[in-house]
Amino acid sequence: MRISVRKTDFRRDERGVAAIEFAFVGPILIVLMFAIVCYGGYFWIAHAVQQLANDSARAAISGLDDAERRSLAQSSLSTGMVEYAYLKPSAAAVTVVRTNQQLSIKVVYDASGSGFWGMSKLVPMPSPTIERSAAVRLGGY
Repeated sequence: MRISVRKTDFRRDERGVAAIEFAFVGPILIVLMFAIVCYGGYFWIAHAVQQLANDSARAAISGLDDAERRSLAQSSLSTGMVEYAYLKPSAAAVTVVRTNQQLSIKVVYDASGSGFWGMSKLVPMPSPTIERSAAVRLGGY
């Protein structure tokens, strides 16, 4: 039994075309979805760290001296991180710098242990060290 197949039959046959097209486009779409999730996580963590820096600056302003301001900023950072599910208090550090009329709070968070950086070999991610700061004027305006 011999099956005769003509070239024109192959040209008109469209079975399997969707599978071949998905084989080309599918991996790109999957990587794009991972990139959206990873960068969304990065922006979420960066926003959370900025909010923690703002809250720490507001808390530190009520201190009477630099040591008390440092203590208040650290305490505010530690208690504020509990509200954010994916942030680890052990990965954050706060720095308080006082100039003549300004109090600056700098929060540095190491997000390398976050799940959003799990795909960093596939999706190019920014640095996992996120630094955000907030400044408050001391005294009158």
